[in-house]
Amino acid sequence: MIQREAIYLWYYFTVQFDQIFAYWVWGMAVGSFVSVFCKERILRFFAAMQGKYGLFGIVPACLLGIASPLCLYGTIPVAASFSEKGMRDDWLASFMMASILLNPQLIIYSAALGSVVLTVRVVLCFFCGVTAGLLVRVCCRGRPFFDFTGFHEGTSRDKDPNLLMRYVRNFGRNLRATGPWFLLGIFLSALFQLYVPAGSFERLFGRRNGFGVLMAATMGVPLYSCGGGTIPLLQQWLADGMSLGSASAFMITGPATKITNLGALKIVLGLKNFILYLLFVTGFSLLTGLTANTMMNTG
Repeated sequence: MIQREAIYLWYYFTVQFDQIFAYWVWGMAVGSFVSVFCKERILRFFAAMQGKYGLFGIVPACLLGIASPLCLYGTIPVAASFSEKGMRDDWLASFMMASILLNPQLIIYSAALGSVVLTVRVVLCFFCGVTAGLLVRVCCRGRPFFDFTGFHEGTSRDKDPNLLMRYVRNFGRNLRATGPWFLLGIFLSALFQLYVPAGSFERLFGRRNGFGVLMAATMGVPLYSCGGGTIPLLQQWLADGMSLGSASAFMITGPATKITNLGALKIVLGLKNFILYLLFVTGFSLLTGLTANTMMNTG
C-alpha cells in the first residue's frame, strides 16, 4: 500500500514538474536579465520622475514597482534613498505595494496558470498599487507615512566586469533562492492530488462560495513563502475547482502578508500604519475576490 502511494505521488510530482519547469526556468532567466541589465535604468528613470507628474505619478510608480526585480528587502533601501531625495510618500506607497505583489519573474511563473489568471493577477496588482498610493495621498495629508531610519541602499552584487558572468551569477542566486520552494510547491501539490478529493475542494473554494474567498485569503498567510513555490499549488487548486475569486484573494494576501515581508514593513510603517496596511490588504483581497466570482457567475 505504501509503495503504491509512493508511485502515485512520484507520478503526480513528475507530471506537474514537466508542466511548470519551463515557466520556472524562463522566469529566472527574465528576472536575472532585468536585474543585471535593466535595474539601474529603471531606478534612474524613477528618480528622474520627481516633480514632473504630481498625483498622476502614482501610475508610473506602480508600473515601475511591477517591473522591478527587487524583493521587499531590496525595495526598502531603494525607497529609503528616494525618500531622502524628496520622493512623495504616495508614489513610494504605490511603488512598494506593487513591488511586493509582483515582479517580472513572477509574471512568467504565473503564465503556467493560464492567460485569464495571469491577466487577473497583473491587473489586480496594478490596481492594488495605485489604490495604496491614492489612500496614502488622501489620508496622510502631508504627514509622513514611512520611517526609513536605519535603512540604506546596499551595494549591488552584480558588479562583475564580465556581463555574461554577472548574469550567470545572478541566475545562480535565483536558482538557489527559488529552487527549494519550487520543488516543495510541486511536492505539496502532488500530496493534494493524492489525498484531497477534488469534490471537497470545489465545495470549499467553489465559484458560488463567498466563504471560500475568505478562506483562500486566510490561507495566503501561512502558505506563502515564495511566489514560484505557490504556482504548482494554485495550478492544482484551480484544476480541482477553486474559483477565480478565491485564487485572486490568495494571490493578493499571500505576498502581501508573507512573514518576512511583514517584519520589514512593521519597521518602516510603525504600529498604526502597519495595522492600516493589514486592513487594506485584507479588504482589497476580499473585495476583488468577491467581484471576480460575481463576474464569472454572470459571465
